Amino acid sequence: MFLSMNWIGDYVDFSGLDKKALIHNFTLSTAEVEDIIVKGEDTYGVVVAKVLSVDEHPKSKKLHLLKVDRGSAVVDIVCGAPNVREGMLVALATEGGAVSGHKITKATIAGYDSYGMCCSEAELGISDDNSGIWDIERDLPEGVALGTDIKEIFDIDDIIFEVDNKSLTNRPDLWSHYGIAREFATIIERELKPLTLDDVSKYSSLPEVAVKVKSTETVWRYSAIKVENITRKISPANMRIRLYYCGSRAINFLADLTNYVMMEVGQPMHAFDNRKVDKIEVQTFPAPFEFQTLDGVVRKMDENMMMITSGDVPVAVAGIMGGEASKIEDDTDSLLLESATFDGISVRKTSTRLGLRTDASQRYEKMLDPELCVIATERLLSLLFECDGGARVISAFTDVYVNKYPTITLKFDKKYVDRYTGIDISSDTITKTLLGLGFGVERNGDDFTVTVPSWRATKDVTIKADIIEEITRIYGYDNFEIFTSHSALAPVRKEIQKSEEDRMKDLLVKAYRLHEVHSYIWSDDAKNAELGIKTDENVKVINAQTPDHQYLRISMIPTLLSMVKENRGYRDEFGIFEIGHTVEGLRADGLCNEQKKLGVALYSKVNSEEELFLRARDAAAELVSDILHTEAEFVPSVCDFAFEHPQNAFDILVGGEKIGFISVPHPTVLANIDKKCAVAFFEINTAKFAKSEVKLNKYSEPSKFPAIDIDMTFVCDPSAVVFREVVKAATEASSGLLSGVKSRGVYTDDSGVSALTLRFSFVSKEKTLSKQELAPTTAAVAEALAELGLTIKA
Repeated sequence: MFLSMNWIGDYVDFSGLDKKALIHNFTLSTAEVEDIIVKGEDTYGVVVAKVLSVDEHPKSKKLHLLKVDRGSAVVDIVCGAPNVREGMLVALATEGGAVSGHKITKATIAGYDSYGMCCSEAELGISDDNSGIWDIERDLPEGVALGTDIKEIFDIDDIIFEVDNKSLTNRPDLWSHYGIAREFATIIERELKPLTLDDVSKYSSLPEVAVKVKSTETVWRYSAIKVENITRKISPANMRIRLYYCGSRAINFLADLTNYVMMEVGQPMHAFDNRKVDKIEVQTFPAPFEFQTLDGVVRKMDENMMMITSGDVPVAVAGIMGGEASKIEDDTDSLLLESATFDGISVRKTSTRLGLRTDASQRYEKMLDPELCVIATERLLSLLFECDGGARVISAFTDVYVNKYPTITLKFDKKYVDRYTGIDISSDTITKTLLGLGFGVERNGDDFTVTVPSWRATKDVTIKADIIEEITRIYGYDNFEIFTSHSALAPVRKEIQKSEEDRMKDLLVKAYRLHEVHSYIWSDDAKNAELGIKTDENVKVINAQTPDHQYLRISMIPTLLSMVKENRGYRDEFGIFEIGHTVEGLRADGLCNEQKKLGVALYSKVNSEEELFLRARDAAAELVSDILHTEAEFVPSVCDFAFEHPQNAFDILVGGEKIGFISVPHPTVLANIDKKCAVAFFEINTAKFAKSEVKLNKYSEPSKFPAIDIDMTFVCDPSAVVFREVVKAATEASSGLLSGVKSRGVYTDDSGVSALTLRFSFVSKEKTLSKQELAPTTAAVAEALAELGLTIKA
């Protein structure tokens, strides 16, 4: 949510204060500020000017040659705006000035000199309108002289700050500039100025609006009033600027007015064309039907969705959006104004089912204060009469107050505050803070009886502990004295599983340069379908947000493969991993059998599938050797999942127990990711990993004599060779001289005969070995390997 310091400044005096510093302090006391944006500082030297003459450019159908009076001089301007005309008052950027950071200098355009620029609203950064230059005459106060800086007239200079909406979830009062102004006023200990309102009680003698609330369980309050003889069509410039700076585009005067009041006091409102809507009912319908909302989309409404109707004709989705058929038109001169409070849960459910979340629905979801209905109506009428003096009210303020929130009163004493805070906050400070925030306070010495204001009583302040939060956040958490606790606090040791998960992450990031990702626990049917993966039926999610997310996932790998597919265009090779939650059915007690698993996926357009698979194998093996100080076994297996390659699937074993699997994608899955790439993946159950025995590291003194490498080539079927068995047999036959075995590669001739070359490293701790001395040892190694099906090549 974006907030304007100019707007807040209407109600709090910021004179002599650093506004940016105040905004930073707002994070410490109230809500998280995500960004501060300074508006208008890169625009200067723009003045009110008058177009004296407009001549066509002799060589261009689009350009015009203007004489423009800027007050101190008449200058030549070359302008391409289609709406320029003689006598027009414009915003002229003069030489030496700047517009949105663009410096204005003398320019020669199509052979003619131009000494400035007539600006559009978009060029000035105050709207998206770039259809022509800004005709400022309608927005100027009387008596403004030519040459006046437009910043003296319009609120172009402003400081906008963005507040994280999540930090305001329990504070519906802060979804408004006036609510934020109340916070600032309390923080800086200055007066909160009252809103200018039009008293609706003076219209009580007029006929009431026909309002009937049928959905009494989901409506707290519904009020309405009628106004006619509205002649203004376009909002004042400063109103349009404020709306634009706060993320809302200008539509027309009446729509802008309701948006302005919503942003100012936090109450959504809706203006119906009174020619189309002259009475109101709030109800649901017994059967589904189609309804076109203001955004032009035809939506299917069901029997649970609350509707505003005129008679039985639907005119709006309650709390979310009005209907296309009853919208304000260019010729609308009378309106029926709605100001209502709907049940937040009902609005949220409807918004979710429709996939339509609006500024209004976001506020209703937070449980608004019904008392705002009157304040918002009176504020809108005040602004309406200020901007359009001929408008007049033609009905009584009709108010159907269905449900009321109970008044909340809390009692506590200073000792209670001291016990919670651990510091001494004076009773005077407590009183001043709560009064500033709008609480009613009755004090008897150090005893307090506090009445919670209606705008904080909907779901926010309900217990005494909430009062402590109000006092301490305004007092300032950074003002708390830091001291050692009276009771010693012992450090909490990490669980073995968590500690090993952290080590896994460190190794994968530092040694293998992988990127950690985060995902949800459910399977995504749509993304799986894109990969050609059928989602396994598993535990289902009740009331899933979408049918694609109804099953909880069994494996991490489909999620990671989807991420690989989505990111394959950014780099030729990369690797990702996540330690996340999966569910393997239900336990005997009926609860989910939840498991934490490490999933790793590697992608490459550069390396072959074999090279990528071996890199994945190395990563899995190093996790085991680095953390458990033992060796992992990779044993051919039957695929656990259909997305694995049926010939290249292996179980990962530690101490004979399976802790995971490693594979490459099934060819159809790989083709759906990218036909010109390689992908490999593995998954490890971190709980089983943590239960594996951690071996003690064994150290041996290295030989001071050099090793000797001997290559031996064997005729064999490579697919039948288990490398671990080869190393074991060779080691046993080498009389303690073998220090290592490496594969040098496999060669297959045209006849299909394969040969495997192995490099054996031999070393002695007593002397330097020669090939002649090793002949008996190599012969013994060859004989041992022959028993495994490896025949030495002649």
